Amino acid sequence: MLRILIIDDHPDTAETIAMLLEAMGHDARVACTGTEGLDLVDRFRPDLVILDIGLPDISGYEVARGIRSRPLGSFVYLVAATGWGAPEDRVRALAAGFDQHQLKPLDLRKLQGMIAKAIERFTPKVRAVASSPA
Repeated sequence: MLRILIIDDHPDTAETIAMLLEAMGHDARVACTGTEGLDLVDRFRPDLVILDIGLPDISGYEVARGIRSRPLGSFVYLVAATGWGAPEDRVRALAAGFDQHQLKPLDLRKLQGMIAKAIERFTPKVRAVASSPA
């Protein structure tokens, strides 16, 4: 089970994705602004963040940089989920710290791919903690 945060300014979209992820056995939370999302990152400590770029308060790029600047930010698998699909949008997303750039709408196949990549990122963190001397 992963902790997954969806940050999207369309509440219906975010809640639908969260419900689907919860049906798959994950713990999912929703934020509708970048500021709310950064607050939830600190409290919820997600393994995967699905983040819209066009948010009403701060851009998804700024949120991504904020996540990466946190102590556990390098362990978070960060996906840009956006309608912005030009080549320069992908380059800008990767430069801001995203691991992946996905075009909306997100389908089950895309979500499963994100989860698999997040598990790859998360598993070494779990192994390191488990093998640390007590």
